[in-house]
Amino acid sequence: MAAPIKVLIDLNIILDTLQRREPHFTDSAQVLALAEVGTITGLVAAHSWTTLFYLYAKDKSGDLARVHLTELLQFLAVASIDQAVVEQALNLPYRDFEDAVQMMAGVRAGADYLLTRNVKDFKAGPLPVLQPTELLTLIGR
Repeated sequence: MAAPIKVLIDLNIILDTLQRREPHFTDSAQVLALAEVGTITGLVAAHSWTTLFYLYAKDKSGDLARVHLTELLQFLAVASIDQAVVEQALNLPYRDFEDAVQMMAGVRAGADYLLTRNVKDFKAGPLPVLQPTELLTLIGR
């Protein structure tokens, strides 16, 4: 059996699920469910965890943020960021440096795709970029 595809998951997908943001909740939640059961390997860039905690704690509470991040870490891997990732990100023609770091963290972690709702922000990168609906179609869901 082939290894599951690896997907670097952008923060907006996780927030759509945790905050039940419509109209994106259903597809985003399905993607996270696929990661939870091992159909895909879900990756989240290291720096996104701190941002996720901050945003979710601000919206809900720090205690609830800790609970949910602990749950997510049971099935989502951390894509490391080191000096090489930062240097490579600086060479991408992105307006938003954080997006460039996401892209290169995914490359470094061996991701097959970067998953986001903001596809336009990730053009001209080394990884193919998909929206949740496209990923679900790709894997036949």
